[in-house]
Amino acid sequence: MDDQKAVILQVQNELFAMQDQAYREFHSKLIPNVDPAKIIGVRTPQLRSYAKQFGKCPESAVFLRQLPHEYYEENNLHAFLIEQIKDYGECVAEWNRFLPYVDNWATCDMPSPKVFKKHLPELLTQIRKWMDSGETYTRRFGIGMLMRLYLEPETFSPEYPQWVAAVHSEEYYVNMMVAWYFATALAKQWDAVLPYIEDRRLTRWCHNKSIQKAVESNRITPEQKDHLRGLRWKE
Repeated sequence: MDDQKAVILQVQNELFAMQDQAYREFHSKLIPNVDPAKIIGVRTPQLRSYAKQFGKCPESAVFLRQLPHEYYEENNLHAFLIEQIKDYGECVAEWNRFLPYVDNWATCDMPSPKVFKKHLPELLTQIRKWMDSGETYTRRFGIGMLMRLYLEPETFSPEYPQWVAAVHSEEYYVNMMVAWYFATALAKQWDAVLPYIEDRRLTRWCHNKSIQKAVESNRITPEQKDHLRGLRWKE
């Protein structure tokens, strides 16, 4: 057995040692497009803790060279390991290598690389590339990064929601992220983003889903919620 296979087997054995069958059954229902046979059932805090320790071992570099993975948790571990990379260029390169293999919203949405926050200007170019990708979860990841990192007063620019509004897709998981972006943007940049709803600049589905998610948010005032309810696209 070569070193790579030995490391993969070691990781799989350790993941199965953390298996929680009840959690596996519950979590499988949240990601219906993933074969339940590919889900081990490891709780995310436990997997993050394992990734933190495993990331200090030389075997983690061997694991990162292995794509595609067999199990859902292996993909999540892969994402959490990339998340730890401190060199910006290396981190982006590893995301670009990994994203084509992401096949579900959870693996796509969980990671939040710390190094990105230190390179916000240059990350924007990469975000545009991700959003222009033909890959469902690569596009979702790009919109997610724009939502997480560029909605604060010191990072926001009015052009960013324009980028998201220009995303047109038949993919449910892309459109859901568009709606999530605008619902979050309404909470953080109300004045700049409200015209996208008032002027119906989104598709009907994204428009109504954005309103739904915003109305469900605790960060939107009752007055704002009433205004949004009156903007639902009914016809």
